[in-house]
Amino acid sequence: MYSQLWRYYPQMLGLSDDLAAGWLLDLWTMAPTPAKAMHLRKTSVAQLLKRNRIRRIDAETVLRALREPAINVADGVAEAATIHIGSLVTRLRVVSRELHDAMRKLDELCACLDEPSPTAAEHGGSGRQDVKILKSMPGIGKIILAILLAEASGPLSRRDYQALRTLSGVAPVTKQSGKSRMVVRRYAAHVRLRDAVYHWARVAIQHDPRSHSRYVALRQRGHSHGRAIRGVADRLLALACTLLQRQTVFDRDFSRGEELTAVP
Repeated sequence: MYSQLWRYYPQMLGLSDDLAAGWLLDLWTMAPTPAKAMHLRKTSVAQLLKRNRIRRIDAETVLRALREPAINVADGVAEAATIHIGSLVTRLRVVSRELHDAMRKLDELCACLDEPSPTAAEHGGSGRQDVKILKSMPGIGKIILAILLAEASGPLSRRDYQALRTLSGVAPVTKQSGKSRMVVRRYAAHVRLRDAVYHWARVAIQHDPRSHSRYVALRQRGHSHGRAIRGVADRLLALACTLLQRQTVFDRDFSRGEELTAVP
């Protein structure tokens, strides 16, 4: 999509970084070439933006960008690129619809986990409480929650901190030979779980002051961004195991001096 627009219609690229956004696809459908953009009406663009709930950009800005001087291209280039993009737009709409349906289904499944069930009642409702605890932690949304429950249900149910940090790649690897000792990143990890824990920590440092302060402290000690994120993730995994063991939801205002650590 990007390369095709760059060939004949770079004005469209300046409107959004997300070329698969629904409103941008609708806009391209209305004006697939710079020539047709010259005939777009401001009211039509305004209605498109309103329909897609786009507020960061207005119709006048869109028209001004699309009506910038067009680049000179050889005969047939614009037509060929337009046909190619038309095919891509059709497929992108299908993918977007499938993603929307998947997210809706994920919402339904997460909502079901919050509802009491006879099975959960027989076992003391711990599974339902575990979900509530995980959802209360900073940085965990529905996607990360779903991955944790699907890919790490065993370690979570056992409150196995060491298994969680190993599977997610948070635990480093120590290479030692004689007097030589080197600590390196662990690459042998569960890919989906590793990515989920990374984004969990990344979001947590934006919303949780304690996670942010730990990230800053690690960076000041000379660690890279990735290493600092893994350090934050390590603390979050320990905290999650402790909360699960105590069956206590995360308290953002908890102000005890010492850090929570996983109970062995």
